[in-house]
Amino acid sequence: MCGKNGMDEFRYIDRTSTNAEKYVLREKLFHTREVQPLWVADMDIATPVCVINAVQKRLEHPILGYEIMSDSAYEAQIDWMRHHHGFEMKREWLSYSPSVVASIGCAIRAFSEEGDEVIVMDPVYPLFYSMVKENNRELIIHPLKQDDSGIYRFDLERLGAQITSKTKLLLFCSPHNPIGRVWSRSELLALGELCLEHGIRIISDEIHSDIVYAPNKHIPLASLSSAFLENTVTLMGPGKTFNMAGFSISTVCIASQTLREMFEAECKRVHWGDGALLSHVAFEAAYREGDGWYQKLLGHLSDHAQRIAEALFATPIRYTKPEATYLAWLDCREMELGDRELREFFVHKAGLGLSPGLSFGKEGSGFMRLNFAVASEQLDEALEKLCGALDGL
Repeated sequence: MCGKNGMDEFRYIDRTSTNAEKYVLREKLFHTREVQPLWVADMDIATPVCVINAVQKRLEHPILGYEIMSDSAYEAQIDWMRHHHGFEMKREWLSYSPSVVASIGCAIRAFSEEGDEVIVMDPVYPLFYSMVKENNRELIIHPLKQDDSGIYRFDLERLGAQITSKTKLLLFCSPHNPIGRVWSRSELLALGELCLEHGIRIISDEIHSDIVYAPNKHIPLASLSSAFLENTVTLMGPGKTFNMAGFSISTVCIASQTLREMFEAECKRVHWGDGALLSHVAFEAAYREGDGWYQKLLGHLSDHAQRIAEALFATPIRYTKPEATYLAWLDCREMELGDRELREFFVHKAGLGLSPGLSFGKEGSGFMRLNFAVASEQLDEALEKLCGALDGL
């Protein structure tokens, strides 16, 4: 494996004294605390200093009452999206949401009726499935399949055959979690046209859009044409990019006035308001001042993706480096273990707590998802444990 990463920003930080979800839930999920948790998708990396400083400065004011999200905060995200993704957004298109998942639920209720069908691509982030079911809509599950090079793709001919008159929405993950795909321009154009043809609105989860490795480039679906812009609800935020999930802040971008009014009406019914004032401050600081830290982060994560490839090269685990995200999608099928036995192997033989592939859908059977957004010493330790366990298998 490569040498240690010396950048102080990404040093090891002990989180066990906090209520960090990935540590607190170890015993509940893995039935032991003696496991290195590499499952939930937040980073074991310090949030940028510019964010911490901005929050501390705001705390110098002694009143922490109701505040609305400022136009300057939204403008900071608009500038970021223009600079990094070439997406020209307008202030009036944007609104606050506490999370992408909350936005998905709101969009499902705003743009469909109970009993309508919603397309979800398998494998995918598990809450895509649950949000459809919990809102009493019907799932259309479209299986993503790997080509000969291990790259996942959707099948438009098959997808077209799955669509019925009751199909109203597509929940789209771009870049895709857990497989790490950055969808190409041609793929996005073909998918967008299919949805327009059938009157299907697209809810595009683009929360991972900044964690993309060269030469790949994220293309916001809504940026490809005026028709796509009017038909797409884009969900995004700083949580993954700057390790700010604990601030519970994201945004919803809707250019269509008709769709925007429908969405806002549903927001009023659930009344999630405008969020917390410290979240507003953190949000703006990240987008205005976080670019230097972000560029270093990409180098750190890219190095980690390569470390995993080198460590697993001569093992029965097949690994294709992700085009995006800090999530390694490990193909363990050559180990010839059932999904329960595979999970037990990682927990009890390797001492690692990963996300089981089956939790992402049927197409995830035989896979495990590893979060490599950690300090280099943590990743080195995890890979040593895994390789040692594989040697003894």
